[in-house]
Amino acid sequence: MDFDFWRLRASSYHPAMNPMTFEDLESWQRARISVRKIYELTRSARLCRDFGICNQIQRASVSVMSNIAEGFERTHLPEKIQFYNVARGSIAEVRSLLYVVEDNFANVAPAAKKLRDEIITVGKLVSGLLRSTRQRTS
Repeated sequence: MDFDFWRLRASSYHPAMNPMTFEDLESWQRARISVRKIYELTRSARLCRDFGICNQIQRASVSVMSNIAEGFERTHLPEKIQFYNVARGSIAEVRSLLYVVEDNFANVAPAAKKLRDEIITVGKLVSGLLRSTRQRTS
């Protein structure tokens, strides 16, 4: 009897509908992919020589991923909201820095534009987390 219950429970679990850890969040998963792509982008020949922009965009992208994770793990709803808002701010920073890359490094401009579109999607997902969290506080 117990075995069937747990098997049924395991088969009905769907991470997108009821996340159990921050790794299950689509927003965190996509942010992680974006971090990897940003690191790849910043290794390109001309861009990698601009330490300032590379460092700043790498740190901002890691901030997105980390703040989603930390916000998810918080139990106090106002803290969750704060971390998700910080993630959104970092998303805006990454988007802005990708414009700098696009405008100043023609060889990677198409990749920067594509990455910006991907980070916009992450922003929409974080906005959904914020909306969901705010509804729980009402």
